[in-house]
Amino acid sequence: MIMQSHRRISRVRRHLPTAIAIGLTLAVGATRAQQGHLPDMGSSAARIITPAEQREYGAMTLAQLRRFDYTLDDPLLGDWLQGVGNRLVASSDANSMPFTFFLLREREINAFATLGGYVAVNSGLVLTAEREDEVAAVLAHEVSHVSQSHVLRAVERAQRDQLPILLAMLGAIVVAQKAGGGGNSASNATMAAVAGAQGLLVQRQLDYSRSNESEADRVGIRLLARAGYDPNAMAGFFERMETAMRANRGGDREQTPDYLLTHPVTGTRIAEAKARAAQMSSAPVVTNIASRDNPLLPPGMRVQVSQRAASGIFDFAKERMRALTAATPALAVQEYERMATRHPLNDAQRYGQAVARLAAGQYAPAGTILGQLLQKHPDNWWLAVGMAEADNGLGHRAEADSRLNALIQRMPGNRAIAIAYAQILNQRGGRAAGQHAVEVLRPLTADGGDDPVFQSAYGRAAEQAGDTIRAGEAYAQAAYLNGNPQRALLQLHTLKRRPDLDYYARTRIDARITAITPEVLEMRKQGIRDMDTGPNDDKNLRQTLDSLR
Repeated sequence: MIMQSHRRISRVRRHLPTAIAIGLTLAVGATRAQQGHLPDMGSSAARIITPAEQREYGAMTLAQLRRFDYTLDDPLLGDWLQGVGNRLVASSDANSMPFTFFLLREREINAFATLGGYVAVNSGLVLTAEREDEVAAVLAHEVSHVSQSHVLRAVERAQRDQLPILLAMLGAIVVAQKAGGGGNSASNATMAAVAGAQGLLVQRQLDYSRSNESEADRVGIRLLARAGYDPNAMAGFFERMETAMRANRGGDREQTPDYLLTHPVTGTRIAEAKARAAQMSSAPVVTNIASRDNPLLPPGMRVQVSQRAASGIFDFAKERMRALTAATPALAVQEYERMATRHPLNDAQRYGQAVARLAAGQYAPAGTILGQLLQKHPDNWWLAVGMAEADNGLGHRAEADSRLNALIQRMPGNRAIAIAYAQILNQRGGRAAGQHAVEVLRPLTADGGDDPVFQSAYGRAAEQAGDTIRAGEAYAQAAYLNGNPQRALLQLHTLKRRPDLDYYARTRIDARITAITPEVLEMRKQGIRDMDTGPNDDKNLRQTLDSLR
């Protein structure tokens, strides 16, 4: 009985991200009237939703995934994945629209794209990949689903089939999760909330047609080649996925990787991917052409990419991900200990071991490992950031500050370094540390509006520095980005009542209240509360909304 309950909960956890993401996409049909027009993209779907609304719903998807703690919001890993995605998008037909690439904690193999250029990748997919080109292949495929309007057409299909179930489903999930401690009643209620929509949603929204899949493969392979990645990587990754599928054939369907359920792999598809990659590799090479998309070039002629697109950090990113996605830091340490009994750890794996030990508060052994690695890889700034964290944990503050200041001078504007430094300063506490952290983060404030990790770090820094108004604004924005708009509205309304607000602060706060209120009203209409609000907050929220009407 315990094992059956565990399997039910596991199945829910596997499919909740997909259900939430699809449901958020379907909300277009439920809560929005048709507004504006897009250029014709070969489908009436182009008239359903404007580009701005697509971004809005993509952001809602990400916020709700954060709300259920599915995302892995690590600045180093996030910047690495976004960098890989950006190189692909720059070579795509959708290079005029912004894309957001983000990681999910789950170790199952999966990835999906939703409205507005939001692309999610499960950590399990990265852990399964053997090189960065394979991760790029999956991203290229998902980018192609967006650029070829497959996602937008799925919205049209959802609207036509009348499946406006987003908010009701999310509300039921929230109620189920709060019903009681993960027992049978909670898991069964959650299953009921998801199961009613999950099968049909996945079938109609993520199981793209064969022609869509073929087109995404073809366009994706072209993106790989244009961006300087290996075009053979897509077929290589598919082959390993097919091996996994064969291993599970005849057994429990739930053991099949999610990516294979939504992107079926066949021998024909692998053969076609290999053939397309061979065509890209054998096309005539032209050098010294400024634009890869020069319309004057003969058909089939490609431009030689001066250097490989791979970042060179993939192995370290993979191991950092392994360390951060373990259930607990202690289990992550144990995982690397088991690996070390089977074979000597390579440098990337030793880095992952150090990350696990840092998370577990074992600063001395982590510092020893990182110090040895830095001697071999002195230019690896991920190692340097880790060494600074170890130094700070051991009380060697001057060494940590010196290392991080050198990194900031070397790479000004690097988000991950700035956040890591600010978090270290915030851990120390005190007004001076807070002021220093604010100075470190201030150059990034213009680009940090959609980053909850940045907002949380900035809020804590401003609070310690004595700027409680800026701190309140940052904390409210972090709450909103983490899928708690009602909490954010309460915080902003409380902040607005302060008598010491100047004109500029009041204007900023009023603008955010105006932006958030419609979303909160819709959630209230559907009977949904934030996960971290209680009865008193509910009463205060009603009073707040009444005062805004």
